[in-house]
Amino acid sequence: MVHEAIRRCRGFAALTLAAAAAMSAAADGGAPATIAQVKASIVAVGTFERLRTPQFSFAGTGFVIRDGLLVATNDHVLPQTLSIERGEAIAIAIPAANSMVQIRAARRVASDAGSDLALLRIEGTPLPALVLGDAQAVREGEWYLFTGFPIGSVLGLFPVTHRAMISAVTPIAIPAPRADQLDARVARRLNAGSFPVFQLDATAYPGNSGSPVYHPESGAVIGIVNSVFVKGTREAAFSQPSGITYAIPAHKLIDLLDQR
Repeated sequence: MVHEAIRRCRGFAALTLAAAAAMSAAADGGAPATIAQVKASIVAVGTFERLRTPQFSFAGTGFVIRDGLLVATNDHVLPQTLSIERGEAIAIAIPAANSMVQIRAARRVASDAGSDLALLRIEGTPLPALVLGDAQAVREGEWYLFTGFPIGSVLGLFPVTHRAMISAVTPIAIPAPRADQLDARVARRLNAGSFPVFQLDATAYPGNSGSPVYHPESGAVIGIVNSVFVKGTREAAFSQPSGITYAIPAHKLIDLLDQR
């Protein structure tokens, strides 16, 4: 009887796992088409200097919103200072299907260090824009995608997509155990006031900062990748990624848009 009960429990567990896998697959059924659509709105963010090699210096990811000429990214992706003497300027790079890259000048039009978000204005032909979704409706356990340029300076400007579950909704800034462990960025966030962010059960790398987190079928953006939990040194993010990533809810970006 005991063996029969164990066998039935194992069978039930297997059916449950199979059902969960089937539901997950069904939920991601539209993902390939959505990813293809979203990739057209993903840009690399960095600086451009004509006499430098390479001319474009990659810093992070951005994505196009609203009128197709507005780019959202992280505030920490943008340089604090620019070398005016050398003609350095903020720029974006737009990957093309033929492996060519189009560079466009960009200017900062809004930023908020507290939420680590920034907006850039570019010129030229509008690009396909992503829609901002309802981040307030996001629940733990839901699956989303994010697309960006992980280690873009090494792997090249080819958009890469990862799948992520919302593993927790947690405060953006957690006080350090000791004062000497409190860096300037965390201090600013604590002073500005904490707010909930999404913890993702996914591996992101330097370069993914600014990547949109979006619904696999609708493509609606519900968050912006902000940081990766790093164990030990920065080099550990490459050799031993923690698999924990944080994203700023999209309503904080909407707030920044409304404040312009």
